[in-house]
Amino acid sequence: MKIVIPGGSGQVGQILARHFHARGHTVTVLSRHPSSAPWRCVFWDAVTPGSWIADLEQSDVCINLAGRSVNCRYTAANRRVIYESRIQSTSLLNQVFPSLKRAPHLWVNASTATIYRHALDRAMNEAEGELGGNEPGAPDTWNFSIDVAKGWERTFFSTSTPLTRKVAIRSALTLSPDRGGVFDVLLGLVRHGLGGKQGPGTQFVSWIHEADFVRAIDLLIAREEFSGVVNLASPNPLRNCDFMRALRDAWGIRFGLPATERMIDIGTWLMRTESELVLKSRRVVPGRLLAAGFEFLFPDWPSAARELVTRWRENSR
Repeated sequence: MKIVIPGGSGQVGQILARHFHARGHTVTVLSRHPSSAPWRCVFWDAVTPGSWIADLEQSDVCINLAGRSVNCRYTAANRRVIYESRIQSTSLLNQVFPSLKRAPHLWVNASTATIYRHALDRAMNEAEGELGGNEPGAPDTWNFSIDVAKGWERTFFSTSTPLTRKVAIRSALTLSPDRGGVFDVLLGLVRHGLGGKQGPGTQFVSWIHEADFVRAIDLLIAREEFSGVVNLASPNPLRNCDFMRALRDAWGIRFGLPATERMIDIGTWLMRTESELVLKSRRVVPGRLLAAGFEFLFPDWPSAARELVTRWRENSR
């Protein structure tokens, strides 16, 4: 297959590019900052048509991951860039697709599991999950993230592409041992004795191991019945206190200093990020994947944590 990954220079894009390249597929990453890689990397600005259209032409699958990282402070300027980078890149592809002589059979567009409401009471699947937005007492930053996700999906599905199947993936935290990724950051807290519960510890963490993430993408490519929204998450989200305990156990340390909400506010301010990434409860389950018979290699966090820690250590030698 020929696979084009707009915005594929980030952690998730690199996971996918490695996966497809290792299996002999032709991979092209579209990036604002192309770099040397085992696969083809092409410049695009994610705003205007360019020579990259030739790569999209004749491709089989487009997986659009473009969007400014949310790992930042939600200042007015950053909010604008976070929102516009997703809307503009998705709108651009909607503009280009009808002009292609041979459009990809499948267009997968990134979304996020944070589109669902803060959920402590029950799990959220695609059919019965409640979208968030303006819940009583919800911080402004939470509502902003939900507005971004809704606008992103609305833009994606706004244009009909009769020759191309569309799937929006509402992804949970995708965990790999790559340096600088989410798992690396969380493990860093554990390694430095700071891996206790975060805030109340009752908020749920939704996650997916990188091996299951790429296998789920393979399934979406292979199965024509998939269109619309699909949750990409482990079937077993767990409370933050249990999530961090399992990570400590995997590393081999018993104690982790807990962090109060005030400590998290200060810490995330110093790290130039937002506490929403830690404190919002994301209790998301993959209803459509399970209904299709998808079997997770890592359905439970303790086994996934042990495997990721083992590979993190191997990469550090």
